Amino acid sequence: MLFAAASLLILLFTAPAAAVKRSKSDRDINAIGRRDIVHGDERKFITSTEKERQLGAQYLISIEHSVKLITDPEISSYLSELAEKIGRNSDAHMPISVVILDTNAIDTCTSPGGYQYITRGLLAHTENEGDLASVLAHGVAQTALHLPTRQQVRQTLMAVFTPMQSTIPVSSCTSLSSLALNSGVRWTDELDADYFAVQYLYKSGYDPDCYLRFVQRTWPVGSKGVTFSQLPPTHERLNTLRRQIAESLSPQTQAIVSTSAFEEFQRHLRDLPPLPPEPDQPALIRPTSTQ
Repeated sequence: MLFAAASLLILLFTAPAAAVKRSKSDRDINAIGRRDIVHGDERKFITSTEKERQLGAQYLISIEHSVKLITDPEISSYLSELAEKIGRNSDAHMPISVVILDTNAIDTCTSPGGYQYITRGLLAHTENEGDLASVLAHGVAQTALHLPTRQQVRQTLMAVFTPMQSTIPVSSCTSLSSLALNSGVRWTDELDADYFAVQYLYKSGYDPDCYLRFVQRTWPVGSKGVTFSQLPPTHERLNTLRRQIAESLSPQTQAIVSTSAFEEFQRHLRDLPPLPPEPDQPALIRPTSTQ
């Protein structure tokens, strides 16, 4: 049994990103919501939706005791409606709950059961609704792929076989210290989340290029203060996304980039009491070109 578990552990942590192959249903935009996008050995790690929601609710209680949250009704309502819109056009068969952390840090993560944690700092740096929808679509894709639950299982297996490494952070948001952007995920996890997030963004009516621009600005390699070491290089993510968009998404005639509702949301965000500056936070990298 130990040998079998060890073999599975090796498989989980050594699968190369290049080995990912997309099935016909994965590529079918019209099949969104009626397909199974989790493949391979990790399917056995997925529990029931009810149990995932219960686990996510437990994490929320823990975070509520350690981090200040924003509960402004206008801000919360806008984010909930936008998340619901993305969720309706996804393969995540569970509610999407957005939790706002009142910190200047630029960060986001997803816990089991469809709970998305987004910092005030990240919200403030979104430039249009397409940016914000891209953040939410990434989290919705993680939920549809059950990545937080699968990552937790990997962490448990790692703790069994490497006890000295039992505190490996994962993006399940179990504590403030584990909120480093996408910390602890495999390259294939991020590439999978990117792949389906762009589909959900497109299906919801947004310009998929918004996702490309936001990845370029927000997830650059080597940003100070953020654990990016386990993310694919930004250029690789962007090249992969461009190829996937060209191959599977038809041009849109009236794609959404932003709305007046987003401008109103940003006004409410700016009206919140200012926070003191936080040291060593990553800065967004602005493109130098005007393309």
